[in-house]
This record gives sequence, C-alpha cells and structure tokens, in this order.
Amino acid sequence: MRPIRLDMAGFTVFRDETTVDFTDADFFALVGPTGSGKSTVLDAICFALYGTVPRWGGTRGLANALAPSTTEARVRLVFESAGARYVATRVVRRDSRGNVKTANAGLQLMPPGFDVTKLDTGLAPEDLGEVVAGTPAEMDEAVLEAVGLPYEQFTSCVVLPQGQFADFLHARPATRQQILVNLLDLGVYEAVQKRATGRAAQAEAKLEAVDQLLAGLTDVDDDTLDRATAQVDRMRELAAAVAAAVPELEAARASAREATAALDALDGELSVLGAVRAPDGVAEVARAVTAARADAEAAVDAVSLAEEREEKLRGELAAAGDESALRVRLTAYAEREKLTGQAETVRAALAAADAEHDAAVRALAEARAAAERAEQELAAAFLAHEEAKATDQAMALRAHLVDGEPCPVCEQVVAGVPAVPAGSAVARAVEAGKAARAASDAAKRVVQERDAAARELDRVLVQARAGQEHLDARLAELDGQLAGAAGAEALREQLAEHARLRRALDEAGAAVRAGREAARRARGAVDSAEERLRAAWRGFDGTRDGLARFGPPAADRDDVAGAWAALTEWAGAEARRRAAEREGLAAAVAEAEAAATAVTERIAAVLAGGGLPAADDPVRVAAVAVERAEADRRRLLERREQAAELREQRAGHERQAQVARALAGHLRANNFERWLLAEALDLLVDGASRILRELSGGQYDLVHDKGEFFVVDHYDAGLRRGVRTLSGGETFQASLALALALSEQLAGLSTTAASLESIVLDEGFGTLDAATLDTVAATLENLAAKGDRMVGVVTHVPALAERIPVRFEVRKDARSARVERTGR
Repeated sequence: MRPIRLDMAGFTVFRDETTVDFTDADFFALVGPTGSGKSTVLDAICFALYGTVPRWGGTRGLANALAPSTTEARVRLVFESAGARYVATRVVRRDSRGNVKTANAGLQLMPPGFDVTKLDTGLAPEDLGEVVAGTPAEMDEAVLEAVGLPYEQFTSCVVLPQGQFADFLHARPATRQQILVNLLDLGVYEAVQKRATGRAAQAEAKLEAVDQLLAGLTDVDDDTLDRATAQVDRMRELAAAVAAAVPELEAARASAREATAALDALDGELSVLGAVRAPDGVAEVARAVTAARADAEAAVDAVSLAEEREEKLRGELAAAGDESALRVRLTAYAEREKLTGQAETVRAALAAADAEHDAAVRALAEARAAAERAEQELAAAFLAHEEAKATDQAMALRAHLVDGEPCPVCEQVVAGVPAVPAGSAVARAVEAGKAARAASDAAKRVVQERDAAARELDRVLVQARAGQEHLDARLAELDGQLAGAAGAEALREQLAEHARLRRALDEAGAAVRAGREAARRARGAVDSAEERLRAAWRGFDGTRDGLARFGPPAADRDDVAGAWAALTEWAGAEARRRAAEREGLAAAVAEAEAAATAVTERIAAVLAGGGLPAADDPVRVAAVAVERAEADRRRLLERREQAAELREQRAGHERQAQVARALAGHLRANNFERWLLAEALDLLVDGASRILRELSGGQYDLVHDKGEFFVVDHYDAGLRRGVRTLSGGETFQASLALALALSEQLAGLSTTAASLESIVLDEGFGTLDAATLDTVAATLENLAAKGDRMVGVVTHVPALAERIPVRFEVRKDARSARVERTGR
C-alpha cells in the first residue's frame, strides 16, 4: 500500500480542511513540535482504511476522531496497491444526543490515469470510480482484499505508530508466522490443498458414475454380437420369402375383387330394376287438373258480373249530384234558423241596456250636483272657522296646547290645558267644519261609484251593439247563399238517396273483391294441380333416367299413368332375365376368395416361423423386423464402443484421483509451507541482523530459534539475550532493523496485494546518539534510494529531518493544525 493523497476536515487537531499530497514523496519526513499533530497524519491513514487508530484502543474510541466542538469529521485517502489506485472515505458525526457514529464509509476503485488534483474541483462521489464498498460493514473485507493486510498486521509492517514499533519484534511466533503467511500469500498452498482434495473427490465421484454405467452395459460380448448378426440374416431371408409370395397374393386378391365387383354390380342392377313402381295416386293427378281449371273459369265469370253492377251504381251516384254541396246548403238553413232566434234575443237585451244606461247617466248627474253642494258647505264652514278664530284668539291657541309640553307663545311648560268654555264660536265652527268634510267625502264617493257604473254600462252597450251588427251581417250572408235553392226538406230527401246509392255501391265492391279472391284461389288450385302433374312426370323421368343404361322403352307424354305402367312392366322383365345369371357369378367369387386365402395362410406360416404375427401388410411387418434386428445390432455395437470409452475414462479418473489425493496428502502435512516460512524468516533475520550490526556499531546480531528472536552481544563474549531483555534504545534499534528488513527483504518475495510498498516509522529517534542517528539516516537513505517503495519518518529531530529531501511541516495554533510541504 502506498499513500498518494490525504484529505482531512474536523479530524482531531485538524479542524480546518487539510490536504497532504504524497505524490512523488518517495522519502519524506513529518516534522514539527511535540503535540503539533505529526502522528495524527498517520492516525488519519489508519482511520480511513480500518476505522480505528492504535492509540484509541479500538473502535470504541471513535469519539476521539472529532475535533473539539465539531460535529463532523471527514477523512479521505487516495492510495495505490498492487498497481491499482483506490480512494477510501470515512465520515463521523455526532447526533443530537451526543452519540458519535460512522455516518458514511466507502472504498472506490479509481479509473486508470485519474488525476488526483481534480479532487479539488468538487467532484461528486460517483465520479471517483467503481464502488467496491459502500457501507462500514463492507469496508473491512474490501480493504483487506485491496491492501492485503488486516489492521493489526498493517500497524506492524507498514505504518508503525508510537508505542507499537516493537510489536513484530515481541509478537508471539504464531502471530509473526501469520503476518509472513499474509505477506507471502502462503495461504495459496492451503487453497491448492483444498482444490486438490475437491478434485480428488470429483474424480472419485466420476469414477463411481463410470462404474455404474459399466455395470449397466451387460451382454456386449462377442457371442451376443454373433447372435444379433444371425438374427439380421434370418430376418432378411424371411423378408425375401414374403416379398416373393406377395405378388401371388395380390393376383389372387385382384381376381376375387373382380368377381366380387361383377356380382355386386349385378345385385345393384337387380335392386334398381326391382325398385321400379308407379307412385300411389298417379291416376288421380290428371283428373284433379281438369276439375281445377273448370272451377277457375266459373270464378272469372262471377267476377265479370260483379264488376258490371258496380260500374252501373257508380254512374247513378254521379248523376245524383254533389253530396257535399247539398250538405252545405242544408247546414246553411240550420244556421240561419239558429241566428234568427239569437238576433231577436240580442235586440231585446240592447233595448234594456239603453234604458239602464239612461238611468245611470241621470243618477251620475244628481250625484255630481250633490257633491258640488257639499263642497260649497265645506267652504262656508272654513270661512266661519276663520272668523271664529279671529273673534276668539285665546280659544284658538288653547286648541294647540298639550299637558306637560311648552307653550308656543311663552315657552312655559303647560301644567294643565284649561277647558274650552261652552258656547265657544271656535268649537262650533270646528264641529261644523268636520260635518261639512264628511258630507263632501261621502258625495265624492257616490260620484265615483256612479261614474264607474255608467262606464261599465257603456262598455256592455258597445259590446251588445257589435254583436247585433255581426248577427245581422251573417244573416244577410246566409240569405244571399240560399236564394233560389231548394227547400230544406227536399235537400234531406236528396241526401237520403245519395246514402242508399253509396251502400249499394259498397255491397257491389265487396262482391267484386270476394269474386276476385275466389278466382285467385281457383288459379292457385290450378297451379297446385299442374305442379303435382309436373312432379309426377319428374318422378317418372328420374326413374327412367336411372334405367337409361338398360335401354327403357319410349313413354306416352299425354298419359302419366300409362307411362308408369309400361315402364314397370318392362323393368320386371329385365330383372327376371338378370337373375338367371347370378348363380354363375357367385361361384366365381367363392373360387377366387379360396385361392387368396391359401396364399395368405402360406405367408402367415412364413411369418410365424420367424416369430412374427400375421398381418394385413406382411411386407411391412417383415421390413420392420429387419430394421429392428439391424437396429438391435447397431445398438449393440454402440454399447460395445461406449463400454470401451467408459473403460478408458475410468482409467483416466482413477489416475486423476490418485494424483490429487497424493498432492492433497503432501500439502496437508504443511511441510512445504513450514519450509517456505522458515526460509522467509531466515532471510528476514539475516537482513535484520545486517542492519542491526550497522546500527549498533557491530555490537549486536539478530538470530531466531524455534520462532523466538534473540540478540547476540559481541561486546559480552557473544552472549545470547532474549529481545525482551533489551533496553529502550536497544529495542528501538532491533525493531527498526526488523521493520527495514520487512520492507526490504519480504517485499521482494511477496507477489500479492500485501506487497510492502511503503513503510512509515513513528518512534524514538530522539533517544539515539549522534553516531547511531547517522547510521539510521544512512540506512533509510539507502532503502529509499532503491526507488521501489516509499519511506517515511515522523520526527522532531532536526539533524534527521534535514537529511530527508521531502518534509511535511506540521504546525498548530489555537484553532487548527496545518501541514505544509517543503523541500524537493
């Protein structure tokens, strides 16, 4: 795994957005004061991949990811592994209840040649490439497959954090062995062993299946093949014998068919001739036609007589005059008589209305005179009242006073209105005025009523006069219309004659229609009788046509009954003549059928000799038998070939099973894997021992025995010491030697995604003296100079940092930490 770019925001001390670009940083140092956040950069790399950091104590320390007073932390790591480029992202949030959880986690496989600088342009997540993992649960397996190392081994071989620098040195042999298995992909041998076991089981299953198939392939020996060949020969001989006998059978059957056909033809002719009989009632058909024709002629004569009487009555009715004109004149006589009575009544009513109208006019004049007198009396009363008020002003004012109201003259409240003295002129004038007003109003009402009555009488009189004028005009019109006309009685007699003639005409018309209906029925009877006659001739002609091949005699077309009698007599004679020939034809049929039966029995005997049933088509039965025998022989040959192939397959499956079982047995013993691990551990210890001698100035060598690490102290007579007895500085030197050896030696051996493409050291350079520090720096420079892996260190030692070409300076203020790249 090789980091390319790291983006952080809100992560521990990096509150603000911070980017660390590792592009082309093959040898770099993270430098800065203690507590500035150098180790946090390595924490962010671990967190992006595995969701935890070594110094948090596991995933339960997730809250440590958030910067103080922030609610969200984001970390994004772009890295390369085994030639592929990935981007890992994790987001942590604090909810409203203060709980910190991973809100998002994902791993994407970036497209080849992707420019990481485009990450600064705000690309959408889907633009970063194929999603390999989209949830925290999916991340564990996806990262393990991409990086090739679980979290514990990653922090022991790639990113070596503070406090865990010596983990690989102090690890138990089993743990250290598993790290080497992952790095070298030695698990492939276990997979090979499992696949070999599976292949052996498959080969054995196939072997068992082949044995079952072979067990089912019985009777495939040479004797069975000889019997099948002999059966084919027998069936072919049988088919040839049947084929030779079939033409004789066909000839015999043809003769039988011809004789039978001749007999059937003779029987058919006898049946046809014997069926010739005259139909019942043929003699009555001609007589029925004659009677129907006579009835039709009588019906036609009756219709002619009825039509002549009808025509005569029509002439008499036309000579009697226009019936409608007579009815109009008679109606005019009745209307004039009615209107004359109405005119006399109207004249009497008009005279009475004139008298009533005159009386109403006189009454209206009298009412108007009385109203004028009342008006005069009212005016006199008003003058008297005015004079009385002038005479007695106090009385006049007193009339306007009201108890409790102010006086209109002095504006003092009136306690009580004084009573009017008896005999006051004003009181008398007031009373006289009221009486005159009532009389005037009554006289006006009378005038209005009588005026209305007079107007109503005028209207009635006008209507009566108009009615009289209308009646007079209509009577004059009727008198002009009836001038010179016959009297009403004469008109009634003429109308009665018209009615009599019309009834007679209706009766004559009914007689004509009845006669025509009778004539139609008579014609229908004639048609029906003639159709029966034609049907009788059609039946005769059909029967005679059916006998045409026998040469029937000619028929008399004027007598259908005679024609039928002649044909029947002739048919009887013909039938008797043919009956004499039938006995000889019957004997020929019996002889032909006996010959066919003999040939059939001979063919059946041939089939029975071959074990075949008798059949209507012996040639087909024999051919089928031949085909079946040949098919049995072919199947036998195929089964023999199949058995040979199965025996070859069985030998191959048996060999495969033996080889696979042998390989699985060798690999199951783990001898090969143990040998590889031992070789890898020897290489690792040899490389680490060489580096440790350089770091220790030749004092120490590193050795192993049964998986445990020891140092040999050459300054103490080659004393062998366990690594747990080393001091802090000695432990650092030994751990660094192992870490560098892992990166240098095993990376060259591994071919999996777990290749150690980078190593980052975060431990104890400040405890080294100047000479040892110089040796460490030179060792790191040589490792980085090879160019096949990234080398990084975390230090605050200036002497070491100055010798490293690329430096990432980490600074921290009160708000956030920052990273700045310096050097080449």
